[in-house]
Amino acid sequence: MVEGDCQIQMGRFISFLQELSCFVTRCYEVVMNVVHQLAVLYINNKVAPKIIETTGVHFQTMYEHLGELLTVLLTLDEIIDNHITLKDHWTMYKRLLKSVHHNPSKFGIQEEKLKPFEKFLLKLEGQLLDGMIFQACIEQQFDSLNGGVSVSKNSTFAEEFAHSIRSIFANVEARLGEPSEIDQRDKYVGICGLFVLHFQIFRTIDKKFYKSLLDICKKVPAITLTANIIWFPDNFLIQKIPAAAKLLDRKSLQAIKIHRDTFLQQKAQSLTKDVQSYYVFVSSWMMKMESILSKEQRMDKFAEDLTSRCNVFIQAIEHMFYRRSMVVADSVSHITQHLQHQALNSISVAKKRVISDKKYSEQRLDVLSALVLAENTLNGPSTKQRRLIVSLALSVGTQLKTFKDEELFPLQVVLKKLDLISELRERVQAQCDCCFLYWHRAVFPIYLDDVYENAVDAARLHYMFSALRDCVPAMMHSRHLESYEILLDCYDKEIMEILNEHLLDKLCKEIEKDLRLSVHTHLKLDDRNPFKVGMKDLALFFSLNPIRFFNRFIDIRAYVTHYLDKTFYNLTTVALHDWATYSEMRNLATQRYGLVMTEAHLPSQTLEQGLDVLEIMRNIHIFVSRYLYNLNNQIFIERTSNNKHLNTINIRHIANSIRTHGTGIMNTTVNFTYQFLKKKFYIFSQFMYDEHIKSRLIKDIRFFREIKDQNDHKYPFERAEKFNRGIRKLGITPEGQSYLDQFRQLISQIGNAMGYVRMIRSGGLHCSSNAIRFVPDLEDIINFEELVKEEGLAEETIKAARHLDSVLSDHTRNSAEGTEYFKMLVDVFAPEFRRPKNIHLRNFYIIVPPLTLNFVEHSISCKEKLNKKNKIGAAFTDDGFAMGVAYILKLLDQYREFDSLHWFQSVREKYLKEIRAVAKQQNVQSTCQDEKLLQTMNLTQKRLDVYLQEFELLYFSLSSARIFFRADKTAAEENQEKKEKEEETKTSNGDLSDSTVSADRVVK
Repeated sequence: MVEGDCQIQMGRFISFLQELSCFVTRCYEVVMNVVHQLAVLYINNKVAPKIIETTGVHFQTMYEHLGELLTVLLTLDEIIDNHITLKDHWTMYKRLLKSVHHNPSKFGIQEEKLKPFEKFLLKLEGQLLDGMIFQACIEQQFDSLNGGVSVSKNSTFAEEFAHSIRSIFANVEARLGEPSEIDQRDKYVGICGLFVLHFQIFRTIDKKFYKSLLDICKKVPAITLTANIIWFPDNFLIQKIPAAAKLLDRKSLQAIKIHRDTFLQQKAQSLTKDVQSYYVFVSSWMMKMESILSKEQRMDKFAEDLTSRCNVFIQAIEHMFYRRSMVVADSVSHITQHLQHQALNSISVAKKRVISDKKYSEQRLDVLSALVLAENTLNGPSTKQRRLIVSLALSVGTQLKTFKDEELFPLQVVLKKLDLISELRERVQAQCDCCFLYWHRAVFPIYLDDVYENAVDAARLHYMFSALRDCVPAMMHSRHLESYEILLDCYDKEIMEILNEHLLDKLCKEIEKDLRLSVHTHLKLDDRNPFKVGMKDLALFFSLNPIRFFNRFIDIRAYVTHYLDKTFYNLTTVALHDWATYSEMRNLATQRYGLVMTEAHLPSQTLEQGLDVLEIMRNIHIFVSRYLYNLNNQIFIERTSNNKHLNTINIRHIANSIRTHGTGIMNTTVNFTYQFLKKKFYIFSQFMYDEHIKSRLIKDIRFFREIKDQNDHKYPFERAEKFNRGIRKLGITPEGQSYLDQFRQLISQIGNAMGYVRMIRSGGLHCSSNAIRFVPDLEDIINFEELVKEEGLAEETIKAARHLDSVLSDHTRNSAEGTEYFKMLVDVFAPEFRRPKNIHLRNFYIIVPPLTLNFVEHSISCKEKLNKKNKIGAAFTDDGFAMGVAYILKLLDQYREFDSLHWFQSVREKYLKEIRAVAKQQNVQSTCQDEKLLQTMNLTQKRLDVYLQEFELLYFSLSSARIFFRADKTAAEENQEKKEKEEETKTSNGDLSDSTVSADRVVK
């Protein structure tokens, strides 16, 4: 609780305490008035004339009701005494009031209003919170000081009072603790209150009766007054009448406490047995009631069978009465009439007896009047007031032996039955009210655990929630919060959290586990033999009707179904290859538990799925280093593998993957690629900025400029070889790679990334064209929305048609053009590459010749390994390098600079020259017949052919790659073209507006 909340709550509660104070004061006045009235009725003839003759008249009903009123006061005392929170908050509130007293203006309170309020609080505390409500009532001054009614000295009244208490006690004692007990415990509390009041007024103790009251504690050691308030009669009697307690020996008082402990132990031990016997008793009673009422009603039984196993007997009984309330109401009216008829017969016999006696006396007239009153009152509805009048009238009417002994007892039994049957509904409601559960909410999780373990008794849940709902009416009277709804919300939330934790979530997990183990039985995960591990039939939970609680229905079937649907859907999206397993689990859930599952409608993966686009996207840095790109076939091949096969990825795989995840993944993939390229270009820039590299490149550029006229504008092959050797001198990695090898790998990875982007675009087009293939004519697609509107169909159909139109237009557009991802990736990096601050990158074109030389050597080495037994490092394609070089040259706008080197012509000339030289030598040596020399020359020629072929392949790959990046135009030309296009668009728009104006004129 937040600091200050308790004071605010106490402030709201003051008005309720004021109302309670008024109620208590009124109770005091009523007790005083009743005692005075009874004292005046029972008075000695010597003192004053009697109002009526009261000899033999015992108004037992009055004393019973007085006892009920004292019970109320006693209960209030016990509630406040047990409410520690209330006392703590009251103390805090008083402290707050003291601080307000020191500075009233700060709190916006007038000082003159504060003192009366403090006095009022002191009055409330003294009257209510000090545990003196009952004590103050019995300690009132019952004797009138101004010579009015004398109570304490009235011996006749004292005797009558004691006689009535003993009579009530005699009726109660016989049935206390017996199976036939009804409301005797409540009456016993009233008797104790009356006994203490009698002692307080008359100061006399009937030691024998006092001992009899205490002896009851052996039968009933404690009584529940309300909710969680337990009352111990022995403590009450000893505390309120200490004088009487002194008359008893200590042993007998100690014996009561010992007996209480043994009683509790016995009850704890016999709890299971008692519950079983109650269960049998209630079930048999319900069956009997059901059969009797069904015969009377003569109509079909209700579908719901309340005789299912149920430990919450109270709610079962209440439900039984509620279900049969129409029949019960009908029967009650007949039973009431029958009992009234019996009572009227008895009274009429007595009345005749009084009339037949001709002797006149006032007492006889009183008796006759009382009998007539009783008779007239019984002729009507059996209301509470009428029954009370009958009871009081008969208290007067039974004197003078108007009734024989054998007549009086049956009459009393009939009237008692009439009381019971008239209040049947109220009594059932009161006895079946389970609002005490609010104070014992700790039982609920234990109960749910038990229900879960014994699934057979699942039907009991309805009764439990019905019992929990009984707490709501009492909570609606709460006054300490801004609104009682806050308390209800907290209660609702708490109950639902317990239900979820102890039943629903456990049930969901258990069902999911069962389905998984059933589907994976071939794995033999654990022992599922029901004879060894037991078996729970959880399907019983799903046959339950929805449980009502507050403003919701708790549908266990729907909750578990939703959980399984959600779990299966989420897990299928994570691992699409498991779609078949989850489909099987769905079917099994329907067969075994009757759950109606929702189909996921996720696209299932094909056998040709290959590596997933999502996986590649997340690990693109690993992908570009482990896979090699083939430009012509648009295929990626795994570099090395621990298996006997290599994985490949082609357009069909990508298209399938896009179909699975949707076309939205394409843009995300390109975005990931952009992030990856950004990191790689940073390393690229660092390498180009390195002093060793930069100085060599500048030197090579200067050298080429100097000798290009002499060398027919061709970059010398020897210079590239020299650069390669020079780089190796700078250092080699443990794997034997030079810095140039690593730089080549970097460019290959950049090229692989671009190849992947190209494949994504192609895959997207492939996927779209597959999706659109069922549309007959892409040029003329019908507008479904217009057709549906013409037919005047429903709004939902129009929405569906509109959605279909948008899907078709999307697919048509995607299959026709696709997105120019290459252009985007050039446009995003090119401005940065061409900035003056990155001038060191302008040397890149001169490093391409040594790079190509390095690449060709590496490529030949990889291809040669294909024929060897140990194929580590073997490869037959790596077009990522060509893509990378073409991309970077485009970013730097250096196609013309590179072309000015005429590098591939220089390479071709060099190798052709060497090949011719070798051929010439072969012709000369063929005459010498030197076989070894001929073999060497053949090998040399073969090697030169291989090198020339590799360079030719690289040249073709590079030329192809350049086409993707529009190698035919420089950056300046592209910009010029862009401007021209924009101007054309503006002009066409202007022409269109002019034509529109002229057309308007024509129309006019």
